[in-house]
Amino acid sequence: MPGPPGSPLTGSLFDLTRRPLRTYLAARRDYGDVVRFTVGPPGLRAEFYGVFSPEGVHQVLGSEAANFRKESDLYDELRISVGNGLLTSQDELYQRQRRLIQPLFTRRRVDGYADALAQEARALTERWRTAPGGVVDAAEEMSRFALRAVARILFGADVEEAVEVVNRSFPALGAFVVDRGYAPVRLPRTWPTPGNRRGLAAQRALYGVCDRIIAERAARGGGDEDANDLLTLLGRARGEDGGRLDPAELRDQVLVFLLAGHETTATSLAFALHLLAKHPEQRRLAQEEAEAVLAGRAPTAADLDALPYLTRVMKETMRLYPAAALVGRRVVAETVIDGYLLPAGAQLVVAPLVTHRHPDHWPDPERFDPDRFLPEQEKARHRYAWYPFGGGPRACIGQHFSMLESVLTLGVLLRDFDLEAVDQRVALGQGITLQVRSPMRIQVTERGRSRAED
Repeated sequence: MPGPPGSPLTGSLFDLTRRPLRTYLAARRDYGDVVRFTVGPPGLRAEFYGVFSPEGVHQVLGSEAANFRKESDLYDELRISVGNGLLTSQDELYQRQRRLIQPLFTRRRVDGYADALAQEARALTERWRTAPGGVVDAAEEMSRFALRAVARILFGADVEEAVEVVNRSFPALGAFVVDRGYAPVRLPRTWPTPGNRRGLAAQRALYGVCDRIIAERAARGGGDEDANDLLTLLGRARGEDGGRLDPAELRDQVLVFLLAGHETTATSLAFALHLLAKHPEQRRLAQEEAEAVLAGRAPTAADLDALPYLTRVMKETMRLYPAAALVGRRVVAETVIDGYLLPAGAQLVVAPLVTHRHPDHWPDPERFDPDRFLPEQEKARHRYAWYPFGGGPRACIGQHFSMLESVLTLGVLLRDFDLEAVDQRVALGQGITLQVRSPMRIQVTERGRSRAED
């Protein structure tokens, strides 16, 4: 099987740890749709595989999903650090959780969160009106906004207490998980290294705030009778057998929702703003649609279907910069993908960021073009040429929520502000999700007001 030779001493280890995204893109370009990587020194060298074609991804996530499990050092660290919720659980536990939680993510239920999203979007526009020099960092701003939005929907009236702790603790815990998940040798968590101390302190803080809010809800009988925040609904959820989530399981789900609902949406919104700030024609079309549909009022869930261009902008953004840029699996039984035999027990990676730029499916793949997602073009493409929300039996349960939040928020911001990129290029990194590793500054000017008037 083809693959990069890497260094005689460490294989591709340093390329994959220092610049993973560029390494995977180059591997597909140079070696094809299934690539073998070797990592580690001679005698301790390990192999794993990259699968980049839509057909191969379909096999891994869809048609043969049972043969590819969420088992790796990184998933182990995630389970230990943020619990065994929907993101990490498997088998009967996953099926039980999915059955309990799925009714809380129907389109009708999710649409009920539009008012909370609109409140946070309004607060964001007020913040931008007083931004020093009219310059904001899109990555920082969207991270703050998305965290507040998901925390409000999860915790309702307890949002302020949760946001402060999560904002302080999640970055440290995420770095801890990634460092341990990719470390050649994992030291025991009980050893008092600086990294262990920081990571475990962040975990204690996150567990503490979630456990405290859950306990207070339980003491009140599960929350107010008419409350519809997600934590209250999770606490009331019952399976067909009458089973429910216990407090530890509630905390696991809350932490997963905070992670998945915060970092992924923040990444998508930040890159959408950055791309539109660099592309005036696409920005003009998006602003015209936002102004025509929203017309100076708060957005509602019904507006989502009336904003097709903004929806295409978000889809094209997630093509170029999918928040879940890399997805790992372990092969259960040996299998053939795209003509290559993968052995039982092998680790593999499917990479949305690579497949989304595959030139056989995306002409001029680096170009930003929302019209790639016109209905007729979407129908003509392979289902797994674009999969920012995964696919198959483990497709993201929050897909509609993510699109609702992203499109409505983007509409409000484009209606109210003109955008101009200060930083034309940004550095990417890979943590649990795709990360911005350099400033992403945008000049924002309130529409209808020139900078000279500010």
